[in-house]
Amino acid sequence: MAQTAFMVDPADRRRLTPAEYLELERGSEQRHEYVDGEIFAMSGGTREHSLTATNIARELGNALAAKPCEVHSSDMRIGIPAAKRYFYADVSVVCGRPEVEDPTRDTLLNPKVIVEVLSDSTEAYDRGDKFRYYRAIASLREFVLASQKEPRIEVFTRQPDETWLLRIFGPDDEVTLSSVGCSFDVRNAYLRVFDGSS
Repeated sequence: MAQTAFMVDPADRRRLTPAEYLELERGSEQRHEYVDGEIFAMSGGTREHSLTATNIARELGNALAAKPCEVHSSDMRIGIPAAKRYFYADVSVVCGRPEVEDPTRDTLLNPKVIVEVLSDSTEAYDRGDKFRYYRAIASLREFVLASQKEPRIEVFTRQPDETWLLRIFGPDDEVTLSSVGCSFDVRNAYLRVFDGSS
């Protein structure tokens, strides 16, 4: 779920340590993201958001089935301990041995690909600060942004000089993720997403 309500409960303004956040989060019925001591409640997504994320996860899972990679949904938290950030990406991919925060195994530290489905409330944040935080993950090679308004997928690929190359894919294109050696059709990523929409 990438639709994040960036609001903090005014009753609790104190800053939490990462350990306090993880303890609180593991006992909470609602998910929260963590940014430098503050927690932000996650809100629900739209039908289009959910379908797009699920379709992309399925396409990646099928394309990577024979490779030593795992595809995770938004249930898997992404940790950036050095930056004191914890996020829930819509989809993430890790190849090789997963590195996790602790024995609870619910916080991934070495994703190779992260996918966020854009929404009106989070698009500016996903493109700006959140992408900046994600770039601090040394293992991350590709950052994918998927529109929920039209069949459009943007792929940012890390270059050897640490710059990021943007490629944009439309409805008739095949998305290629070079870091994990797989591809999928944009149309499959949006299967049934716009059916019956006004």
